Amino acid sequence: MWKQFEMGIRAFLLIASRIWSCFCFTLKKQSRAIIQHQAVKYDLFPLSPLSRHRLSIVKRKVLVLDLDETLIHSHHDGVVRQTVRPGVPPDFILKVTIDRHPVRFFVHKRPHVDFFLDIVSQWYELVVFTASMEIYGAAVADKLDAGRGILRRRFYRQHCTPDFGSYTKDLSAICSDLSSVFILDNSPGAYKSFPDNAVPIKSWFSDPTDVALLNLLPMLDALRFTADVRSVLGRNLHLHRICGPLATLAPKLRMPEGITTKVNLDHQQHFPDIASIAVSQVESTSQHICNKRIESSSGVTAKDKRFKSRIPQPQRI
Repeated sequence: MWKQFEMGIRAFLLIASRIWSCFCFTLKKQSRAIIQHQAVKYDLFPLSPLSRHRLSIVKRKVLVLDLDETLIHSHHDGVVRQTVRPGVPPDFILKVTIDRHPVRFFVHKRPHVDFFLDIVSQWYELVVFTASMEIYGAAVADKLDAGRGILRRRFYRQHCTPDFGSYTKDLSAICSDLSSVFILDNSPGAYKSFPDNAVPIKSWFSDPTDVALLNLLPMLDALRFTADVRSVLGRNLHLHRICGPLATLAPKLRMPEGITTKVNLDHQQHFPDIASIAVSQVESTSQHICNKRIESSSGVTAKDKRFKSRIPQPQRI
């Protein structure tokens, strides 16, 4: 009798321990997901007089936004293989008529897209440029705008240039001054004619933990202080491995390979004007970096300094 009771107690404790382990695993998984979503944020602080003065002497920039796989992802009734996990509800449903056939589009918004649009609309003039049909793109833009009036200018497929089955986007049709316009697009082919005016972003389909839009905010915050967006976005390092002597006279800023700038979100509360400071520091040190690059490309290393008198020095222009 006692042995049966003891075996029953052991079985009960074993089952209880397994249930408790499963509960703890689920709780930890949910807590990690909550922490992951709450850890990333971007706080806005008032600009200093120096930053306000810098903005007053540069032109307000135009940010061109793509829609599909950049800000949203959608699929319609005729899709056989859906890229969204079954059971995930769409953020909104569009009913449009294409070639006299009604089509329903199930649209999912990229995580943090509403917050992203709220912030960047304070910094830039926003323009929608999509290769989709106007009847679909206009409806999506209306939903994203939500009556705020921040997505008034729009360009659609008829404004694109056909290119071997795809479409390229002409940024000069949006703004004749290419120093003040750039595009955010997941497709490199869309801006291949304007590589110095583009911000790439990975395609988004269904990842609920995506923070790509939030990660762009520090860079976009700093970019508005530049006189020419191409001075930052046009740093094609693989084409400009050596910073030539004429680079010091050019208005563009070409950083040498391996040099990058980062803005830490956690430091914003201590450095509210870090965007303006970062731009000014990069511009002030570009001359020194280019000179160092020229010296390193001349073929004279630290080990060969004792033979420097025997090696013909490159003539600088």
